[in-house]
Amino acid sequence: MPERVLIPTMPWDFWLIFFLLGVVVPWRGRHRLRELLAKPSVGPAERISLYISTIAFQWLAAGVAAWRAWAHGLSSNQLGLVMRNAWSVCGAAVLGAVLLTALQWMNLRRMSRMPRKMRGPLQALAERILPQSTKERVPFFALAVTAGICEEFLYRGFAMAAFTRAGMPAWTVVVLSSILFGLAHLYQGRGGLVGTMSLGFLFGTARITLGSLVPITVWHAAVDVVAGVAGPRYLIHNTVFVDNANDSKI
Repeated sequence: MPERVLIPTMPWDFWLIFFLLGVVVPWRGRHRLRELLAKPSVGPAERISLYISTIAFQWLAAGVAAWRAWAHGLSSNQLGLVMRNAWSVCGAAVLGAVLLTALQWMNLRRMSRMPRKMRGPLQALAERILPQSTKERVPFFALAVTAGICEEFLYRGFAMAAFTRAGMPAWTVVVLSSILFGLAHLYQGRGGLVGTMSLGFLFGTARITLGSLVPITVWHAAVDVVAGVAGPRYLIHNTVFVDNANDSKI
């Protein structure tokens, strides 16, 4: 007789959370992006409002997921909220943050040397959502820390714990959580989707290896902080200079 295929079973509220993460969150991101791109420009007040509303939404989503996870008996250890070896975890957090932020900085610097038309939708996105003054950077950095905590709990904490409890193998758990993470950033376009999924795969592998969300939270927040510092410098303030320089060569 052929082997029976076992379908993973999870509580209905877990499935509902995954529906929200895999369908509602991507749709919400794409919808908000279309609204932003439809405007000729976005002012400081609108950007700050966007940061604050996103912070509130992410804490709410993480809070609901944590509530249902603990209601169904998922432990802090299963959710990655512990540090088995504090020294190794902290060391990994610092080393990983340094490497990833350096790569992020160099990538944004590389993009700044490209003509504006070759940067695709990322340029328009940067001009509308990245902070362009000190007043905007404060809530943006709060958003970066929030994303590091809340998104890592949702995708590497809750999601991976729920998939593991359902009996899925480790590699499937990492892949599925990475897909959900990528879909949440679908508003960044195809390149952003692939890049975020790849980053999610790295984070998921580190989550299993280190047994803790702490270093990954630091990595995620650090990468977003660099985007808020280097992004405006290279993709906004440097844009006119680069375009003029390219035009002068024609």
